[in-house]
Parts: sequence; C-alpha cells; structure tokens
Amino acid sequence: MSRDEPAKTAGQGTPAVGRGTWAKVASVVTAAAISAGGWVWLRDHPAQPPPPSLTAPSMTLRALPGEGPDAYAAWPRLAEAGWTRESFFPVGLWFSSARTARQVAADRAMGVNTYLELTADSRPRLLRKAGMTALTTERPPGTGAETVGATLPAKADEWAGIGQSRWSGRTGRAPCRPELSYCGYSVLSASAAKLPRRDGPVYATFGKGVVHQATDPQAGRFVNDYADLIGVDVNWYADKNVCAEAARWRQLPAGQCRLAANYGATVDRVRELDARDGLRRPVFAVISLAGLTPGQVGGAVMSSLIHGARGIVYDPHGPGPRCKSDDLLRSACGAKVRKAVTELNALIERLAPVLNSPSYAYDFAPELDTVLKEHDGAYYLFAMPGRGAATGDHTLTVPANLSPRGRIVDHLTGRPIEVDREGRFTATFATEHAYHVYRITP
Repeated sequence: MSRDEPAKTAGQGTPAVGRGTWAKVASVVTAAAISAGGWVWLRDHPAQPPPPSLTAPSMTLRALPGEGPDAYAAWPRLAEAGWTRESFFPVGLWFSSARTARQVAADRAMGVNTYLELTADSRPRLLRKAGMTALTTERPPGTGAETVGATLPAKADEWAGIGQSRWSGRTGRAPCRPELSYCGYSVLSASAAKLPRRDGPVYATFGKGVVHQATDPQAGRFVNDYADLIGVDVNWYADKNVCAEAARWRQLPAGQCRLAANYGATVDRVRELDARDGLRRPVFAVISLAGLTPGQVGGAVMSSLIHGARGIVYDPHGPGPRCKSDDLLRSACGAKVRKAVTELNALIERLAPVLNSPSYAYDFAPELDTVLKEHDGAYYLFAMPGRGAATGDHTLTVPANLSPRGRIVDHLTGRPIEVDREGRFTATFATEHAYHVYRITP
C-alpha cells in the first residue's frame, strides 16, 4: 500500500477540467493517495466535505500507470491466443484437470478461459476446441497451441523459505539441504532452468513469505528474478494462521484481518515489489475458495481488481468447513460458490474493455477503496469499503465535470443515481465485502 509515487503533471490527452479552481479545492479536498502500482488508496487523509455554497470541485484527472493487454504483446503465443484483445481478461483455474469434454465445457460455461497448470491426465486438444489456453509445465500428450506458457512451483517462498541453500528436489518435508535451512530461491532457479523452450511467459505464485515475512529486497528477488507473470495467494478469510502472522510481521490489527480489503492490499504489496526493478509484470490475484462464502469470494475478487490485479485465478482445492471435496467448483456442496464465481466471471467478461482501460486518480471518499476507469467516452467508478471502514452509508464526491452535466448509473442494477449540486451521492455497503460499480457519462 505504498504512497511513494511522485505526483506527475497531466500529459497531453489527459481529461482536464477547471484548472483554475485548485485554490478553492485545496481547502476542502485532500489530494488523492496513489499506490506505486497506480491504484487509488483513499483512507489515510480524510477530506472535509465542501460547504453547501460551493459547487463540486473540478480537478484534472491524472492518468495512472498500469498494464493493459499490451503487456502480453511481447509473447507471440499469447497474442495468437487473443490475450492482447481489449475484450480479453484472464480468468483461470489453478491445477485443474481437463480430462473430459464435459469438464472443459463446464469450466468454460463458468467463465474460465485459462488453466494455470494442468494435471498429467488432461487432454489439451479439448482446450483448443473450446478456445481456452493453459500455462503449464506439465505437457500431456497432444499439447499444442493452447499451451501459451509455463509455471514454476507455487509458493516456494512458503514451503522452501527465504534462502538459497541447495534444493533436494522434493516439495514435502525438509526440502532443503542441509535440513532446517531455506532454499526458495534455489527452487525457482533450478525449476526455471528445466523449463521447455521459452516461447511463452513463465508464471509463478507467491504467498505469505513474500507478502508478510520477507524484507522488501528479499521479496523483490522472488517477484522480479524468475517469472514474467506473478500470482499472489493469501487466504485472508479461512487461513487459521494469517491473522497472527499479519500482526507479527505487518502489525495488522486483529480487527482488520478477515476483510476483503486485504486482498487488494496484497495485490498492492506485490505491485510495489514488482516496481523495484523498474519493469512491470502483470500481477494475478489467486483466490483460494476453501472456507469462503459466495459474498466473500465476490469481495476478494473486486478488491483485487480495484487494486490492479491483471488476472483472477481460482484455487478450488482444499476442503473447507462447508465442503469436504478437494475440488469445490466440481462438487455438489460447492454449488453456491460455483454460482457466485460464474456471475463474477460474467461481470469480468462484460467489463473486460473497462478493466483493460486507463485508470485515473481522484479522491471520491477517503474511507473507501476506489478506482476510476475510462472507456469509450464513459467513466466507471469501482468502490468498496477500505480496510477499517464501517459498513452502511458512505458519501462519495464526483468531480464537477463528471456529475452535474452528466448521468450516473449503478452499472450492476441499472438504477440512476441522484447527485446533489456539490457532486455528492450516497452509496450503501451492507457488508465489508459489498461493492458497487457506477457508470458516469459526462
């Protein structure tokens, strides 16, 4: 959740309005807090609401850096598979089988377009027929154009630890030599050296070692030295140890642990680390579904998107208290979660051109996590409670150039939103994982 990015002057083509009003605005609006990855963090500097005699503040909307689909253009296999299209946003399954046409069709109907690691008994031709892709080191018979990249061992920062001792080649108990040493870096470097010919990107997932335990230089080495696409997986809702660990390593209060907002904070953490070497890699949010309610899944996904996740990956494995199956999305007891995932993925597909579009900096409400996107002449405001924010009603303030002369609609329900002359409107968040998407037409 870095706010270290220096302010930049809006360049040519940046939507600008009311530059002469800065003197008025300075007394009533706090400058937007911006993360290094370019996503709007709005919780630490509360702004006083403008007095009724003022019109809504007008501000230059400054474009923020970010990775759109052009980030995949360097990889011909991704481009050929459609990853560079504006309408494509990666939605994947972690380590799932694709053995039957029925399995693949069900996954595709759920909105999945990518597999991150396949089982050895999968049939890749089924993916090609369905128009799906895979990043996988396992290369089952029949592997072809559907395989657009490879993967490294997941969460080596956790199970092998932060160090470069010799790796035994095992992933179970005592993987490092000598025993009780740490070899996470060695795991990744040795695995990368064994990958097939590099004709596509390499993907690696990291966990609590990078997010919580490692220093910035240590974590930056994991994120920047081995892979082209980065996934991050911390189960903030169901991991029984995560709250104590976050309190110890990151001084996170216990009351702010089991929140959807932490999924976005986790993406922020990895994006900050990714920026350390001056390069930008797409960061994917991995949502472990075990133990989550449908609402929590939605909040985790939306928080990740607000904070700049460039892909969503669902890990359906691991039994939870509500479902003892090892594949939640293919089990009867996971029907409610599967329905929620299907609806979320449909929303992501519908909003893919928006998610792939530029983001702008503006402080809509200091206690909320928000991001503003622009596409095809309209602006889209994504909003949900930030870490520590109360549920209930919250007041958002929209720039004058976007509100009095335009129209605001709740994009998820189609309901028109009434805005007062100060550019303010009320959003209600019934739970900590609730979210809204508003379409603003100037």
